[in-house]
Amino acid sequence: MRAVVYETFGTVPEVREVPDPVAPPGGVVVAVEATGVCRSDWHGWRGHDPDIRLPHVPGHEFAGVVAALGAGVTGWVVGDRVTVPFVCACGTCPACLAGDHQVCHRQQQPGFTHWGSFADLVVVHHAEVNLVRLPGTVDFPTAAALGCRFATAFRAVVAQGRVRAGEWVAVHGCGGVGLSAVMIAAAAGARVVAVDVQPRALAMAARFGATVTLDAAAAPPDIPAVTDGGAHLSIDALGSQATLTASVDGLRRRGRHVQVGLLPPHVTVPMGRVVAHELEIVGSHGMAAHAYGELMALVQAGLLRPGDLVAEELPLTAAPAALAAMDGPTPPGIRIVTP
Repeated sequence: MRAVVYETFGTVPEVREVPDPVAPPGGVVVAVEATGVCRSDWHGWRGHDPDIRLPHVPGHEFAGVVAALGAGVTGWVVGDRVTVPFVCACGTCPACLAGDHQVCHRQQQPGFTHWGSFADLVVVHHAEVNLVRLPGTVDFPTAAALGCRFATAFRAVVAQGRVRAGEWVAVHGCGGVGLSAVMIAAAAGARVVAVDVQPRALAMAARFGATVTLDAAAAPPDIPAVTDGGAHLSIDALGSQATLTASVDGLRRRGRHVQVGLLPPHVTVPMGRVVAHELEIVGSHGMAAHAYGELMALVQAGLLRPGDLVAEELPLTAAPAALAAMDGPTPPGIRIVTP
C-alpha cells in the first residue's frame, strides 16, 4: 500500500510503498477513504509524543470501508462503512467497564501507538469496541471530520461542559476543534463568543453561529464585558498559557472551564480565582465509540454540519506538505486527505 512515512522527527515525510497490514485477532483493516490533517498529527511528527516509534505513519481521524476481518470479529463484514474515535479502547479495563472508553487504561491511537491513516489501509484493534457504523447519508470527508476534532468538541461542550440554552459560551481558539465547538454550542441554543487572532477564523466562527467575535491580536479578550459578567462555560480549544488564562479569567462566578487543547508543560492556572469564584476546571479527551449515536443523529438531521468545516480535500501526495505547513499559521477549517 501507499503510506506517508517519516524516519526522523521534523523531517518532511514522503509517500512510499510499504507492506499491507494484516488484521489482528479481534481487529480489522480499514481501507481509508478520507483522513483529516490535525494539529495532533503535527505534534507527533515534531516529536512531542513519547508513544511514537520510528519509522512512523501519522493520521488518526479517518473514515473508510472494512477491508479485512481478524479472527473472532463478529457483527461486522467486509464492505461496512465505518469511522473510529481517535482513542481506541480495550473494552475490558476499569475505565472501559465504567463506559469511559475515552480514558481507557490500555488505549491505542492510530497514528501514535501504531501506524495511522495517512495510508491506503489502517489497522483498528478491538473492532467491536471501537468501530462506528456510518449511515449512508454521511459521506467520508464529513465522517473523517468527526473522528477527532468534531467528536472531541461535542463531548467537551455537551457532556463535560453541560451546555444549556441561553448560556454564554466562550471558545478560545477557532481551529478545527474551536469552530466545531462554536457550531455545537450555537446549535444547543447558547450564545457564543469566539476568540482568535485570525480574522478569517473569526469570520468562519460568525458563519457557524458565534454571536460575538473578538480579535485577541488587537486587544486582550474582555469576555465579562460582552457577556454581562462572564461566560457560563469556556473552552480552551487551542492549548496555550494565554488561552488557558483568558478562558478562566473570562468566567462568571461558578462558571465551567473545559480544557481541550493540548498544553505545554508547566503552565499555571489562576487557582486563587478558581477558589474564590468556585469555578469548575475539567479536561476533555475525545469521545467513546458507544457515545456517537447522539452526535450522528444530529448530523443526519442537519442540526450539526461538520462537513461545512472541510475547507480543502487533498490527495495523499499532498499530505506531507500539509503536515509541514502546520509549523506556521494555517487557514481556518479542516483539511481532508482522500487517498
